[in-house]
Amino acid sequence: MDFKIYFPYRKLLKRNYFPKITRWFFSRRLLTTFLKTNQQLNGWSLVTRHGYTRYTLSKNLDLLSSDDIKITNQSANKNLIIREKSRPLVIILAWLLAEKKHLSKYAEVYLNRGIDVLTVKVTPTQLVWPISGSQVVAAELLQFLHQNSICQPLYLHGFSVGAYLWSEVMVKMNRDFENYQPIINRIIGQVWDSAADVSEMEIGLPLAVFPHNKFCKAVLRKYITFHLKTFHNAATCHYLAASELFHNNLIKCPALLLVSKSDPIGSIISNEAIRKKWTNNNIKVHWKCWEDSKHVSHFLKYKSDYINTLENFLDSLILQENKDEILPQKQKVHANL
Repeated sequence: MDFKIYFPYRKLLKRNYFPKITRWFFSRRLLTTFLKTNQQLNGWSLVTRHGYTRYTLSKNLDLLSSDDIKITNQSANKNLIIREKSRPLVIILAWLLAEKKHLSKYAEVYLNRGIDVLTVKVTPTQLVWPISGSQVVAAELLQFLHQNSICQPLYLHGFSVGAYLWSEVMVKMNRDFENYQPIINRIIGQVWDSAADVSEMEIGLPLAVFPHNKFCKAVLRKYITFHLKTFHNAATCHYLAASELFHNNLIKCPALLLVSKSDPIGSIISNEAIRKKWTNNNIKVHWKCWEDSKHVSHFLKYKSDYINTLENFLDSLILQENKDEILPQKQKVHANL
């Protein structure tokens, strides 16, 4: 028996189905998913809609630059930036579950000033299990900074749990201070937006994971309480050690603290304690407090004020850096006279 395959191509053409199929296949969602997958597997770069190039270094690290740069993928020198001249870099330590489109708003402020941006993120699982999670990310970040000395000067801009992640970096630097002191010397400014202490973890983590689900929020809060009590050696002791080092702070450059009176996670009380401790340790602290902005949402509610505060702080760092460069030259001239 002779079978014929019936394909209604004429009807499809007549009804204009092919353009719809084409649009579906090359839809933005499908194309974005494809690019993201290949970026993670092959280290591809992707040009953003603002004209900046995004380089995916790992699952936790992304590099944004306004220039085309070469990054090696060899195991010996992985993520080594190759360029002729040094260029400033800001390390954006993201809040929990932060999306790239949200971080790009902050990144643009720095990219417009000719500063490259390195975004660093941790997942809730990496936060809860620091030995196999956040400490691994901290080591990866430290290795990147150590081998890319061409990235200078350095700036820090941390949000919420990003303060804890940087504390884990400082724990590692403190263990081999002589080796990592050049990295510390390259940092000229630090910005902390809604910095969260370990004492606020029971409040902050459930709010970040389940912002609109009261039941799941309550369940996770109880688990975090249980987790901190049960897994002291695997988790809690590391949080406490990191928190202590963040308060003492190895980084002595000027700092900008951005807080809100209505933020229960990065509370004004804990940030006031940090401000007092740092001031006593001869760290120049700039302070900006809003009345009613939510956790890591100061930029959304007070965008112009936020940007002006940040820009003024960055300008003051440049002036200070220029003074530090001019002063030794003047001293040298006077010595020759």
